[in-house]
Parts: sequence; structure tokens; C-alpha cells
Amino acid sequence: MTDPTAAWTSLITRYYDGCSTGDVDLMLQTLHPDVVHWFLAPNVGSAAVDGAEHLARYWRKVTRRIQARWVVETICATPEQAVIEWTMWWLPEGASERVATRGAEWFTGADGLILEIRSYYQMRPETTELDGFPYADRGYSVPGREFSTIHAGGTR
Repeated sequence: MTDPTAAWTSLITRYYDGCSTGDVDLMLQTLHPDVVHWFLAPNVGSAAVDGAEHLARYWRKVTRRIQARWVVETICATPEQAVIEWTMWWLPEGASERVATRGAEWFTGADGLILEIRSYYQMRPETTELDGFPYADRGYSVPGREFSTIHAGGTR
């Protein structure tokens, strides 16, 4: 039996690698054609995005605009679904330093691909995170180290 956590971790980190680089083809390899991404309101752009091609192009546009890099921090999974904590490192307009937006997402799948994403976060031009939480001690990404113990990658 395949470990659902390992399978989901591989799929979701590949998806976010595509988001972070604006690689539409890589994102399409992870997305079901009928994917729907739901966003928490109120946020800029909180309307749902439907369809793999639309979602991949949406993230390419966002990444180019704000120099975004997503890091998967933790994951809990069953064969049908996964829940993650993530961090998006990005550069607000007019800012000189990157900030962290921390959030959580619920994924469902079909045919080995991401079918639905429900995203929970508040995007603000300053870092948003749990007050006093020991991010570095738990292996999460922190300023100057935009990767985690489960999602490798370089810093920007």
C-alpha cells in the first residue's frame, strides 16, 4: 500500500514548485482538468478559480507580480485528501523586504491529481503568523531560509 502522506507531499510540493516558478506545464501535471481553487474572503481576488489551465496561468501571473515562493511546511493526509500548512514568501508593492503569509489548505484529489483546493489565509503587506510559535525550531521556513524540512528548495 502506498503511503498517502508521501504521495500527497510529492504532488503538492510539485504543484507549489510550479506556482513558485510560474511553470504552467509543471502545474498542469499536478492538476485535474476540473480543479477548483477556493479562496477565503475578504482577500484581494477571493473569487474561486476553475479549471487547470486557468489556475496555472493565474498563479504564473501572481508569481510574476509579487515574486512569490510557496513552501509546504507540514502535511496530514489520507488517500482521498490532504491538509497542509504553507508559507508564501513575497514582496509587497513598494517594499524592500519579503514578508511571509502563513496559511492552511485542504486538498481533495481524483485520478492522482489535485481536484479541489480550499485555502485559508489573510494576505496583508506584513508578515502574518502565529504569535510566538517556534517556526525555526519546528523546521518551518523563516526569513533567509525559504524552505522547510519537507519542501526543499533554494532561497530567493
